[in-house]
Amino acid sequence: MARLPAAVSAGFLLVSACVHTVPPPAPPPQEPPAQVRARIQDWEDRRSLGGGELVRLATAAPEVSVRVRALRALARIQDVETLEAVVAGLTAPDKAVRDEAAFAAGELAQSWEPLPEDARTALTAALVRAEAAEADGDVRITLLESLGKLATPDAVEVLTARLSPAEGPWSEAAATALGVAARKAGAPAVANVPLEAIRALLKPRERIEVNLAGAYLLAASKRPDAVEALRACLSNAHPDVMALCVKGLGDVGSPSDTLGLNLMLGDATPRVSAEAARALAKLAAKCAPGASCAPLLALEGQAHLAKRVAEGKAAQGHALLAVAQQGLPLQGRPVLSRLRKALAEADRTAVSDEAHADLAWLDCRFAAAMDRQQGSLEQVFQCGYGRVPEARWLALGLHEVAQFKGAPTTASKPGEASPAVPGAAFAVPYLNHASPLVRGAALDALSERPVPEAMAPVRALIGGGDAVVAGLAAATAGKLKDAAALPALEALAERVPKEPDLAEAVAGALVALQGRAAEPRLREWLTHPHANVRRVAAESLTTLTGTPVRSARVELPADTYRPPAAPAGTTLTLRTRKGDITVLLDPDAPLTGGNLVALAKQGYFRGITFHRVVPDFVAQGGDPRGDGEGGPGHSIRCEMTRRPYARGTVGMALSGKDTGGSQFFFTHSPQPHLDGRYTAFGEVVSGMDVVDALLEGTVIDDVVVGTRAP
Repeated sequence: MARLPAAVSAGFLLVSACVHTVPPPAPPPQEPPAQVRARIQDWEDRRSLGGGELVRLATAAPEVSVRVRALRALARIQDVETLEAVVAGLTAPDKAVRDEAAFAAGELAQSWEPLPEDARTALTAALVRAEAAEADGDVRITLLESLGKLATPDAVEVLTARLSPAEGPWSEAAATALGVAARKAGAPAVANVPLEAIRALLKPRERIEVNLAGAYLLAASKRPDAVEALRACLSNAHPDVMALCVKGLGDVGSPSDTLGLNLMLGDATPRVSAEAARALAKLAAKCAPGASCAPLLALEGQAHLAKRVAEGKAAQGHALLAVAQQGLPLQGRPVLSRLRKALAEADRTAVSDEAHADLAWLDCRFAAAMDRQQGSLEQVFQCGYGRVPEARWLALGLHEVAQFKGAPTTASKPGEASPAVPGAAFAVPYLNHASPLVRGAALDALSERPVPEAMAPVRALIGGGDAVVAGLAAATAGKLKDAAALPALEALAERVPKEPDLAEAVAGALVALQGRAAEPRLREWLTHPHANVRRVAAESLTTLTGTPVRSARVELPADTYRPPAAPAGTTLTLRTRKGDITVLLDPDAPLTGGNLVALAKQGYFRGITFHRVVPDFVAQGGDPRGDGEGGPGHSIRCEMTRRPYARGTVGMALSGKDTGGSQFFFTHSPQPHLDGRYTAFGEVVSGMDVVDALLEGTVIDDVVVGTRAP
């Protein structure tokens, strides 16, 4: 150590002796962790990084709970600029921090605005390193889940290595993650996973969860060489395993699988019988035209289910609904007709108004399926026994006919011949219908099958007051290549700042009609306060320029809508004529729960229907319009939780990042590919049998707010 010269040293000591020692200032009092977490909540709600403070807390906060909460906020904000902070958490000393960082990595992996390729590569490498070094089992499982959400080749390679042995500690998580990867990146992403490794997961064992993970991967992989494995697992005793194997067989099997699937049709569990019916409908499309078709014969034998629905056993109607939604080839028309006849006969003996309503809605579904076979409206004009509102059956028919790819073969109105034209000219008159649902459905049909005579009436709708219809009209004008629609389209684009739901349709039309001239406006949208508008702008500019474009994160103002959080233990009870469904809200999603509580207290949900029911998937409601396009007039931010989408989980329906409003859904069965993508904000704690009985058109009489006893 260097020393001062003696003379200088002595002088220094003399001076020092005459100076009073001043104590250093006391450090500022440390902010209580609860107060810091409250600030983090505010930043998260406003999609703010707190001027860099949020990243600092995520990487260096001394209190573990604060660091974990900061990482959860980064997971929900999903800003690629925070990637380094998330990666740093993967090697933190505390396992709670590592686990939360692993979850945040998965959220970045499935951002609504996809990560740049270099970020995906860097995140993959970090997760691979962390997974190889991780000693804690729970954290390692979270890392495997996030690798599945990334779905990169290197991620798939690691997950494949963890499949074996089947009894190993990681096989279940790895199989599920590979299934998620297949759902995200497509079945070819997992084509090289050894089939024997998957089959080993399906052997009878004590832990049904391993069987379930194997069946999920097998169904998602859609491998023709897996047919025998799928057939074998039909004998599994667990309904969710059976349903997954039935689903897989519908994708890669053949009409020769009818016998095995026919046995599943009689299963007492609605989601199993519904999957069997859907699988048979898929396989019917593989029958040679004019030849005997075993799947069709099996489906015709399900006419007796109409009587079960009439007896009030609505869950039995899920198999019928699955057939109508899937549709049948034209040679299956007699089957659809026979099932409609069975519904009409059952209607005469229905035990309640609710049973009558279920039969009526199913009848319109089958009528629409028949019209879809021929590409024109006919059967829906006589559907529903007068109980389904005209706007609903007409919109349903138009949406179904929009999916027809050939040339129409029958009349567009009862008793009236129509020429066999490839477009949807029959939909043009419905552009002037009084109901926005019908106008929107007509636009859907014309967007899929445009005709020149639609240009003028479509143009007129672009300037209409209904934002949903205006947006659909703009999208259709783009498909029609109608340059004369540009003035109306530009006027509609001016509404986007205040009506962000218009962005996607308007952007697509601008790109189609203006080309590079649309670039200045789209670049303005890159800084719009609404995340989904920015995403749409970035994707549209990427298409226009051929160069990847990303939007910037934009902080929301302090007065952004934030309802009071629902207290812990808050429940929502949906009252329907089929019974009550009680949901326990998750306190980890305070904004989502608080929003729905506020709407329920306003009576918002009274009279709203479940407009979408997909058997063995979801039942969705909460839309006052009834077509999946409506909401309360405001949106809330996503609050991704660690709750998995198991049977009976309740989630928010979205059309993009931070677009939640009032639409929610119940899951009929586990849906891992939804995990971390849609806010899971609660679970059904009573009334799951009612969820199973929901059909399209089921009315919500009210939603009551309550509290569950501790």
